[in-house]
Amino acid sequence: MSSNPPPPDYELADRLVLTSPAQVSALSNPLRTTVLGLLHERAATITELATAVGRPKSTVAHHVKVLTEAGLVRVVRTRRVRAIEERFYGRTARMFHVRAEQGGEGATLPRDFNDLEVAARESAPAFADGRLWGFVRHARLPEERAVEFWERMAALVREFDELPRSGDTVYGFAVGIYPTAHPRLPEVAGD
Repeated sequence: MSSNPPPPDYELADRLVLTSPAQVSALSNPLRTTVLGLLHERAATITELATAVGRPKSTVAHHVKVLTEAGLVRVVRTRRVRAIEERFYGRTARMFHVRAEQGGEGATLPRDFNDLEVAARESAPAFADGRLWGFVRHARLPEERAVEFWERMAALVREFDELPRSGDTVYGFAVGIYPTAHPRLPEVAGD
């Protein structure tokens, strides 16, 4: 058993509902979603983030600024290093939920971010190596039951997020529930 505290190492809200196009747009860039993922582990400086993603500090600083302006990231602490104040950034919430409704001034929120699409892209190498574990199931349910399942999945995601960090491999964990056009059997006569 690891003695590491559950991540991250700063206080943050459990959930944040994204209601503006700028917030959803901030999530549409793969580098920004990677930064958000790294900040699930602990607060980090621009230098640490740039090292982790192998990109220039100026590029990472730009993307952190976009996330900060969208309210998804904030400075969680600072420290003085020589004559410079170093900022540590953290997420504002463990989970971000996109509200698929009208945004301000009647504008529809952009639909250019799909967690399952990101998971499919990230999981392709694991599939090729025979290391992808997954299921897809279909069930005919009333919407209130689908919402119940979503809440249970959100609790499981939180448990995954809070696992102490150890080992050498970063694993992805994707869950989702969505309506489909999957065929269904006709009702049985007499039931």
